[in-house]
Order: sequence, then C-alpha cells, then structure tokens
Amino acid sequence: MCNVCGCGEGEVRIEGSAVPHHHHHHHGHDHHHDHAHDHCELHHYGEGPAGVAVPGMSQSRLVTLEQDILAKNNGYAAANRRFFAERGILALNLVSSPGSGKTTLLVRTIEELEGRFPAYVIEGDQQTSADAERIRATGAPALQINTGKGCHLDGHMVGHAVEHLDPAAGSVLFIENVGNLVCPAAFDLGEAHKVAILSVTEGEDKPLKYPDMFAAADLVLLNKTDLLPHLDFDVAAAVANARKVNPAIEVLRVSARSGEGLVEWLAWIAAARERVEATQGAAASQFNAQTG
Repeated sequence: MCNVCGCGEGEVRIEGSAVPHHHHHHHGHDHHHDHAHDHCELHHYGEGPAGVAVPGMSQSRLVTLEQDILAKNNGYAAANRRFFAERGILALNLVSSPGSGKTTLLVRTIEELEGRFPAYVIEGDQQTSADAERIRATGAPALQINTGKGCHLDGHMVGHAVEHLDPAAGSVLFIENVGNLVCPAAFDLGEAHKVAILSVTEGEDKPLKYPDMFAAADLVLLNKTDLLPHLDFDVAAAVANARKVNPAIEVLRVSARSGEGLVEWLAWIAAARERVEATQGAAASQFNAQTG
C-alpha cells in the first residue's frame, strides 16, 4: 500500500503550476540484514490486517494510516464524481504496468472517436510531458501531471487538472494513470470505470500477481494482440486468471497497430457514455421534482 512505498513527497506538477502534495508516509527501511537468506523460501509480508509490514510499526497503526490517507482521497474523488455526473462526463481511469502500450492505444482510440464526441486526456507520469504531447498531436486537449516520486494519481491531483482542462459536458475524459499495478488500485479518482490494459508481452499470471488492480477494474484490454503469432502468450489462461480474481470482469482483445477489437472497444465506451447520460438525466429530473 502507498503508505509504505515512499511516494508522494515533494511537489506534484500540473502543466504550468506546482501543487504541494504530501502523503506523510511513515516508514523506515534497513537494508543491512545480518542473516542469511534461503532463496527457496517465500518471504510474505502481507499477512497482517494492514496487508503490509513496516519495521517498527504495528499493524493497527498501519491500518489507521491507510484509512486516513484513503478517506482524504475519497473526499476529493467524491467531489470529482459529482462534477462529472453534473456534466454528463464519462471519466475512465486507464491503469497498467509500464510498457503495456496505453498511450499508443489511447492515441488510436482518440483518432477513431473523432467526430463522435469530444475527448479530453489527463496524463500521469513521474516526469516529462512526452505522452501529453503525443495526445495533443491528435487534436485532443491533454494536460500532463508529473508526480515526481509519486507512483499514482489521486483525487486531489485529478481535481486540479480538471479545473485547468475544463472538459465539455457530454465528453469522455481519459485519465492515463502512472504505469504501476499496485497503488493506483486503491486510489479512487472519481472515475466511472477503471480499465486495465494487459499487454500480451507480459505474463498470463499478472492478474494473480496483482489481484487488487484486476479486482478493481471493470474491463481488461488485452493489448498488442498483433504480436501473438510471435509469442507464447496463452490468451485463455490470461482471461481465466483475470476472472479468478474478478468473475464479472469484461475482456476485449485489442491492437492499436492492426485495429483488432477497436470496434468493440469504441462500442464499450459509447455504451458507458450512454449510461452516464442516463444517470445525469435521472438526477436532473429528481432535482427538478424536489425544487419544483
């Protein structure tokens, strides 16, 4: 969990501004071990109630810290969610490990969406604005968040970015999270759905190794399928592993290069957007009834 990973210290940079951002992590690591390791032995530090172990800290203290961090984040996420709901904006949180092809797939997605409805992008990376520049080359508005040492976006960062980006009502907001399958699973950004991108160049067992992420996601995009003839990747095993963790999860095979699965992916986005618009309409009707 993020309260022991050392991230979040220092400034978060949203293009053109700096936002002080501190998680106040409490931890200490002693790398000078005075004992021999049996490399055939499993060292499992996630068995306690906190799911992690930190030298010098009790499990109850770790649980309290995690609850405090997530409660504060959830307040920001709730405000983001209200903003999106009021304007009928579909917000999608794209999550994956580094190198999964998120940005390339997102560029192709935006190109395919042209003329159907407006798309906006928030890009999360530790450094550089390279990905935001790639997105802007498609004509879509994009804003870069550099998290510095941080390994994920959170509700506060996204709220500030949305203020700058000002997405139009009825649009789709893609939030491309920092490449990491651990911390982004726990941090709600106010999105309608988490979409996990799993590349066929990764292992079929990724969902089992990082179950929290795949449990939190509503959709897996099995990406780079054009490479399957050159790999030993077992698609059926990957899908089965994802559904062991999350039986309700949807899986689509996609390739930005060949175009495989893009029709289905765009249809999924359109359906999710219609649900957001229907919810917005129902909320407006309820508000009018209460105030009329």
